[in-house]
Amino acid sequence: MSLPAPTSEEDTRFLARCLELARAAAAADEVPVGALVVIDGVVVGEGRNRVEELRSPLAHAEMEALQQALARVSAKRLPTAVLYSSLEPCFLCAGAILHTRVRRVVFAARDPKFGAVRSLGNVLEDPRLNHRCVVVEGEGADASAELLRAFFRDKRGPGT
Repeated sequence: MSLPAPTSEEDTRFLARCLELARAAAAADEVPVGALVVIDGVVVGEGRNRVEELRSPLAHAEMEALQQALARVSAKRLPTAVLYSSLEPCFLCAGAILHTRVRRVVFAARDPKFGAVRSLGNVLEDPRLNHRCVVVEGEGADASAELLRAFFRDKRGPGT
């Protein structure tokens, strides 16, 4: 697989929307992660973490965005799609990304505790699998990481 292209202006714009969705998740007392699915420059799915609201460990932002996109395009695969996320996808979401055949994944911050794309594994580019994605990371990483740090700092309480 060739090296992924650097982040484009379009990527920057869509990652900014992911950060808005992450802020909405934080305001709803959810881990602040937002995600979009984009096909041909059009957002066809968006999501934010809703684990607490739905009482489901499956209600990750990426899963919400993928489900919405699949419904919107009436398909079981998204071979031309780009998935954007404010945080590196976990193993659950990486599996769903592979099963839906997303072409490209762009994420902001790494997730050292659950990240399956760079931090703890390289699921999306594993040559043993029958599908691989182009992966781009880093744009907006500082803002996304700070939002997560602030969320968990507030959860732990003052002085921690």
